[in-house]
Amino acid sequence: MTDHLADTAAPSARQSAGLSFSKGHGTGNDFILTLDPDGDAPTDAAFVAALCDRHRGIGADGYIRAVRSSALPEGRALLQTEQAAEWFMDYRNGDGSVSEMCGNGVRVFAHFLLAQKVADLPQGGELAIGTRAGVKRVTRSGDGYAVDMGPWEFIFPEAAVARGMDSLVAIGGLDVDRPALSISMGNPHTVVALAERTELDSTDLHRAPAVQPVPPEGTNVELVVPSDPLVGDDGVGRLTMRVHERGVGETQSCGTGACAAAAGTRFWAGQGAPARWLVTVPGGVVGVTFFDGPDGREHVQLSGPAVLVADGVLSTRG
Repeated sequence: MTDHLADTAAPSARQSAGLSFSKGHGTGNDFILTLDPDGDAPTDAAFVAALCDRHRGIGADGYIRAVRSSALPEGRALLQTEQAAEWFMDYRNGDGSVSEMCGNGVRVFAHFLLAQKVADLPQGGELAIGTRAGVKRVTRSGDGYAVDMGPWEFIFPEAAVARGMDSLVAIGGLDVDRPALSISMGNPHTVVALAERTELDSTDLHRAPAVQPVPPEGTNVELVVPSDPLVGDDGVGRLTMRVHERGVGETQSCGTGACAAAAGTRFWAGQGAPARWLVTVPGGVVGVTFFDGPDGREHVQLSGPAVLVADGVLSTRG
């Protein structure tokens, strides 16, 4: 641990000395992960922000603790109806704020649990993971993982259905505010469709786009350019996306954002739009598939890679 961490996050820095961690990513969306079965490791915002600082810490978009569900109030509540959710993904944004869910993060979290040999996921089986957005079920998919992200829904349904948009978004580099749809994937997203790839490339996401009205818990903003043609000969829809994440800034990828972007584009496309999508982000490509869930609602499956790149141990030495 650097002097910056020790100075900024004390006494949490001293409490975390000796804590093992891994660094991982899903299509460039990167995380620091720790195995903390009993929930003893610090999670205060100053400590997490210092840890995720890219210049004076380890650097990451977010911090994920693997905690037994029985050790957290949120996890114990999930165990009442889903006893298989032994592990809870305690996720924090890079600024230390608590987040409900992270689609890339849950794949990396599952990969981390397997690498730590505290969970098993045989081919054809599933792994139930507790999150603040409910239980997520992970299966193997090619060289990566697929996650049932649960149902999607409009945050402002009346306006969305009646007008095809529910908000306006001011984005750096674009002269005119753009219409958008606000969609919940367990966490909030605002999806903006752009006409040209040049518009997407020229936007400035160093600052958060201004959304009006903004969802109650804030929002992630996805800028989307549908492919032309939208649907290929294989029947798969395609789009390209950039994202500004709440509490982080622009990231290489956002799994829940890719799901929301596909949901919004599919809604705009109308009847006959495909169930399968490929979403290209700066960090790679993820798959999004819509299907009828066991609860009678339309669910979204997210698929893509998960990679662990390094292991280490925190210390208080500068």
